Amino acid sequence: MFGNRNRRSALLASAALVGGALLMTACQDTDGSVDSGAAQSSSPSAGAGSPSASASASEDAASDAPTDAPTSGASDEPTASPSAGNGSGSNGSRVGQVCGANDLSWSTRSESQAGGYILVMAKAKSGITCVLPAALPTVAFGSDGTEAGPVEQAVGKQITLSKGTVAYAGVNPKTTNTDGGKELDSIIVAVGNEDPNPVSLKVGTITVDKPVVTNWHTAPKDAVPFN
Repeated sequence: MFGNRNRRSALLASAALVGGALLMTACQDTDGSVDSGAAQSSSPSAGAGSPSASASASEDAASDAPTDAPTSGASDEPTASPSAGNGSGSNGSRVGQVCGANDLSWSTRSESQAGGYILVMAKAKSGITCVLPAALPTVAFGSDGTEAGPVEQAVGKQITLSKGTVAYAGVNPKTTNTDGGKELDSIIVAVGNEDPNPVSLKVGTITVDKPVVTNWHTAPKDAVPFN
């Protein structure tokens, strides 16, 4: 009887030992698997924040950049500077251009030939070279703008005026043999009817009635207004 009791006690003790060992093994396995899983879940993913991912993003951004950026300098800037010689008077030399009245220095002189006439003299201002066209000078009198008619049958040659060259024209203010006419003391002279800057020249007291004028000449003797 005592032998059976001792055997039962030994079996119970053995069972208790085996159960404890199994329980400890189970706890160790459980703890190990939890730690291993936590470590794996907390580690960063392979592609997040890696240099290769950053380089790829930079390349994508560069490929999206515009390729038609404007070049330096405006395309509509002028490439040619204005030519010289288009001015008037002190604003330009007017080389090869038609003279205007304000490109010239003017003077007058009373002459006794041909019953008396006014000699008009014109020369280019300093630094100017221009051309008097082969046309009659425009000479007007008084507030009503009475114009002098031609003395010569044909127009003369064009004259290039530069330093030292003088052009002459003769004006006869009265060609009639009757009394009467307008009493004036100045004449208005222009280089053609389109000249925008005619000049007024003092000539002393004159009587104006059917006036006439010669062409431009380079010698004063050729500018006598014979009828």
